[in-house]
Amino acid sequence: MAQTIRFFEPSRAFTVAEMASLCEGTLREGDDGSRTITTGAPLEAAGPDSLTFLDNAKYASALQETAATAVVCAEKNLRHVPEGVCVILSSQPYRSFALAMAALFPMAMRPKAVFGEGIHGGAHIHPTAQLEEGAHVDPGAVIGPDARIGNGTVICANAVIGAGVTIGRNCAIGVGATVSHAMIGNNVIIHGGVRIGNDGFGFAMGPGGHLKVPQVGRVVIQDSVEIGANTCVDRGSNRDTIIGEGTKIDDLVMIGHNVVIGRHCVIVGQVGIAGSATLEDYVVLGGQVAINGHITIGMGAQIAGLSGVSGDVPAGARWGGVPARPIKHWMRDIARLRREAFAMENQKGKSK
Repeated sequence: MAQTIRFFEPSRAFTVAEMASLCEGTLREGDDGSRTITTGAPLEAAGPDSLTFLDNAKYASALQETAATAVVCAEKNLRHVPEGVCVILSSQPYRSFALAMAALFPMAMRPKAVFGEGIHGGAHIHPTAQLEEGAHVDPGAVIGPDARIGNGTVICANAVIGAGVTIGRNCAIGVGATVSHAMIGNNVIIHGGVRIGNDGFGFAMGPGGHLKVPQVGRVVIQDSVEIGANTCVDRGSNRDTIIGEGTKIDDLVMIGHNVVIGRHCVIVGQVGIAGSATLEDYVVLGGQVAINGHITIGMGAQIAGLSGVSGDVPAGARWGGVPARPIKHWMRDIARLRREAFAMENQKGKSK
């Protein structure tokens, strides 16, 4: 039988007491903090040496049957914990479990160089590019003229870094990603297949044809941004496309030219943001949301998945639907449509 390959090995074994401290929790009084944890697992799959968690009461029955060494949960769920399972108490179990998993599996936190540390001989680096000591470049990667790469940054296989691009320290550029016309801060993660800095969709349209408008802006990505696989971020046309500090972007997102995204936004898969739209800080966009161009989504606003936003959204608002509107209006409209559909079906039944 072929040898089983584990893609992520634990960094080391942790005691339950160590893990409680690492994940900002509190070990339940009387529990044995010297027991060891070497992995994390869901409730139903957890076994000896496993840490698990309960964040949603819907899964309380699975907790009652778990064979984990320890569970992270809130105090209100203690009654569901089976005998012999240690408890790490946390008001935010999922967050605590994430901290624990980061300690156990640090190699899973960002793309890694396939060939290990250093600059591989199969990389193609222009003589004028500047790489700080401690940068890592895989074979097949291309780094263009006058590009600058910071210490601790990983450029994975077949990634292309264009001329003049700057990438800060401790970043990761995934396999096959391309970055051009961009300035990138520190601790940024760009997953495989991402396209940053391509042409924006800019045309002066008219009956005689559609005249291409040169796209001469940049993409500016601030610190601690993460961009999921196969997402596209167009460069600005006459000003910059900007992604603010700490923003997290899922796979398959389209961000048009001149878009400005604030700090700590969350953008879920298959969102499309048209040119010159502005998202203020802490905005959340559900999956497949479409944002019209030249509009502003106010700070802290949340847009439900599958919504189409055609106009400005106030700060702190919760909108949904097509066209998007306040959630309570959307739900009221859906309820009315259901009532009308039900009445029509009843009327058809009576007329037969």
